[in-house]
Parts: sequence; structure tokens; C-alpha cells
Amino acid sequence: TKKKREKLDKNLEKRLDDVGVMWNVTLEKRENNYRLLVIFHKREGHSNVPFNHIEEGIDLGKWLNSQRQQKKKGRLNKSLEKRMEDLGVLWGFITDQWERYYLLLAEFQKREGHSNVPYSHMENGMKLGLWLKLQRQEKRKGKLVQTLEEQLEDAGVLWDVPPQWEYRYHLLGKFKEREGHSNVPFNYTEDGFKLGRWLKSLR
Repeated sequence: TKKKREKLDKNLEKRLDDVGVMWNVTLEKRENNYRLLVIFHKREGHSNVPFNHIEEGIDLGKWLNSQRQQKKKGRLNKSLEKRMEDLGVLWGFITDQWERYYLLLAEFQKREGHSNVPYSHMENGMKLGLWLKLQRQEKRKGKLVQTLEEQLEDAGVLWDVPPQWEYRYHLLGKFKEREGHSNVPFNYTEDGFKLGRWLKSLR
């Protein structure tokens, strides 16, 4: 505390300052959490930390959520607010649901090799195809936040998917359901469509 510092020998105080001792514990915790946010941003390319995310043993997601609450109440430290905005923190991004859908999209992309989820597709019981359609609609209206747009593009999302793509994907689904795999032979035709050649063109 300030009173304790006043009693501390100035030479000792300076030596402690020189090795980075912070006298305000709250400030120290805040700066450490900000440091972790910087690490997360450098690694992930964005600062929208999932609510339950742990970074170096610290509940970084919960801390970020609490900063959003402080911002909403007008109590957030202005210097910290500016630095967080410079890292791309979105103050209205209090949607764990968006994050859950995004993680499902990443799983889909890893498994299928693309991110063009069919409209009717369900992933782990969630309407991933419908969600992606809504993101495309927001993008067309110019309402999709740029950071979220970039995250979706990083996951391989194409904004303009032609209607025939959905039909071709439907044929691929029929093949997989019947054969138990999606390794369509190059010259294979499904319902008159050259499915094997189409699939090869995507790879």
C-alpha cells in the first residue's frame, strides 16, 4: 500500500522497482492478463477468447468477459480499453454460441476438407448449415463484424456458393451413406452427374 511504501527505504524501493515489482496487486493482475491476451492474439490471430479458455493457468476467457461487463458499465480503465481495442477486442462479442458454432465449423472443415456446410447439415445436434447461411446473409448486408468475417475466411468459408454446389454435395452424401466412405473414383457417376471428377476438382 501507499503507506507501506512511504516507510520503505528509498534505495530498497528503487531496487525493487528495477526488477519490475508492482506495488498495486490489482494492476499487476490486470497487466498479466493483458499479457496473456497478447499471447493469445499472436497465436490465434484474433482476441475473441472463448469464455472457458485457460491461458497459462489463468481464466483468460472469464477475465475478458468481466472486462466487457466493466466496459458496459463505463468502469473500464481507459488505457486498458484502448490497448484491448488495438488488439481487436470486440465489446459486443458476448456470444459463446457464436464461438461454439465456429468450433463446430472448424471440426467440419478438418473432417470434410472444406467449409461449405450444406444448409440442412447438423453438427453435434446444432444447425451448422443454417448458422453459416445466416453469417453469409449478415455479410451481404454489410453487418458482419470484420473480425468475425476474417475468422470465417481463415476457416475456408466461401461467401458466394452457387446453388448447384448444394446439389452436388447432396449426391456426395448419398454416395457416402451407401458406400461408407467419400473416396469417389474419378470416373464415377451419381444420378448422371460426374461426381468423381467434381470431387477431384475440389482437391
